[in-house]
Amino acid sequence: MQLDSPIPIPHKFRDLPPKERPGYDWGSIGPMLAIHLMPLGALWTGTRWQDWAVCFALYFGRMFFVTGWYHRYFSHRTFKTSRIVQFIAAVLTQTSSQRGVLWWAAHHRHHHKFSDLPWDTHSPIQRGFWYSHIGWIFEKNAGDTDYNKIRDLAKYPELRWLDKYWYLPPTALGVLVYLTMGLSGLFIAFGLSTTLLWHGTFTINSLAHVFGKRRFATTDTSRNNWLLALITLGEGWHNNHHHYMGSTRQGFYWWEVDITYYILKAMSWVGLVWDLRPVPETILADGRRKAAPAASAAPSTTDLRDALDAALPDQA
Repeated sequence: MQLDSPIPIPHKFRDLPPKERPGYDWGSIGPMLAIHLMPLGALWTGTRWQDWAVCFALYFGRMFFVTGWYHRYFSHRTFKTSRIVQFIAAVLTQTSSQRGVLWWAAHHRHHHKFSDLPWDTHSPIQRGFWYSHIGWIFEKNAGDTDYNKIRDLAKYPELRWLDKYWYLPPTALGVLVYLTMGLSGLFIAFGLSTTLLWHGTFTINSLAHVFGKRRFATTDTSRNNWLLALITLGEGWHNNHHHYMGSTRQGFYWWEVDITYYILKAMSWVGLVWDLRPVPETILADGRRKAAPAASAAPSTTDLRDALDAALPDQA
């Protein structure tokens, strides 16, 4: 079966059926829409400087947990921690309201296996900006967690419980903000920060495969984008990450700002995390030798299909 794809289909995936398009679960849009509309309430309540200060803190604090824990720990296991810290971090991470850590990790591992291929969960190359940015979240069955993709995490009953009741941490945070800061705090400190956090995170799916430079010839269209790296505390070095996803650090070089890595490094100094996986010296040396192609460049060599076969894991 030959599928119409902008990137050649590797041999091992060529007989897979096309990705199902189950349509949208329109009822699931309601809660997210409500959060998006929440900041408008401040037009009636007014705001205080404390609302904006906490909004700023909740954005960047939770962005660290999204990038450092949803992504670099639960999805890629690039460092180690204790079971207690793992659970506490999972609770704090889920205050971002991006579902459970198991759900997030399962979907992200699927994305890496099929990056920019027809089976990718959120490829802008396959389905365009809006689908990759937010539309995929509302597909029917999108909320299901495939535990086969995360057997290393699914063995922890506390994480499975959190995955089932993923909405409890963000709800608790919203209630706490309301009780301590009132309606203006709820609208700005919680509502606005959550909305900005969502879209900051989503830019990596929708924009980091479209805009930026490519240092490494990966088997997808991932890019390095300094602006997205600032917005997401280091995730914008996306081409680096897709070239070598095993490193805790995504800004491979000193000039590539990676705030999430700096915080994780500081946590390692006090024993909260350890065994942060480095970037191999061979990759660093290779990257220094390469001149980044133009931002519009995409994988298109005749050898790409064979490269994909070698790079992607076997289909289970």
